[in-house]
Amino acid sequence: MIMYLMVEERQSKISSSIKAYGKALLSFIRKRVKNDQDAEDVLQDVWYQFSAVVNSEPIDQIGAWLYRVARNRIIDTQRKRKEEPWTAHDSDEDTVLHLSDVLLANPATPETEYLKEMIWNCLYAALEELPPEQKKAFVWHELEGTPFSEIAETTGIPMGTWVLRKRYAVLHLRKRLQHLYKEFVND
Repeated sequence: MIMYLMVEERQSKISSSIKAYGKALLSFIRKRVKNDQDAEDVLQDVWYQFSAVVNSEPIDQIGAWLYRVARNRIIDTQRKRKEEPWTAHDSDEDTVLHLSDVLLANPATPETEYLKEMIWNCLYAALEELPPEQKKAFVWHELEGTPFSEIAETTGIPMGTWVLRKRYAVLHLRKRLQHLYKEFVND
């Protein structure tokens, strides 16, 4: 019976908070994000966090708490940069070449093996031109598959820093490997 009352009290707090703050909070979020879908995602995260703590820790000012969580979530969303795929673009065409298509091509033919070797050699040469931290960011994330969160935790350097370092590496590699793309497109 006590457990039932606790669950009912929790649901009551959540429902009354949604009624009291829902529309205004969504409006607050919409003004600060790019589109309605992002706003709804942020709002959903806010309500999820609220439901997780509503009975576990005292919240003196629910409205202030909700807006603070919303503000923090908006900042987190803005900090996350959309990762750009490692591709080459031809300025004359809308075609996109994913180097992974060549590197992982099956079946292995003499031609694909030659292309793989040529790409890897050019990639390693271009990687050597990068500053050490950009090279690490690219190798760890792209080649070794280590998540940025794990890299940040291991090194103590913020995840956003690693994302930017990889982005700079990708931009450099795109420029340096553009000639390979043109060779593939013209063949």
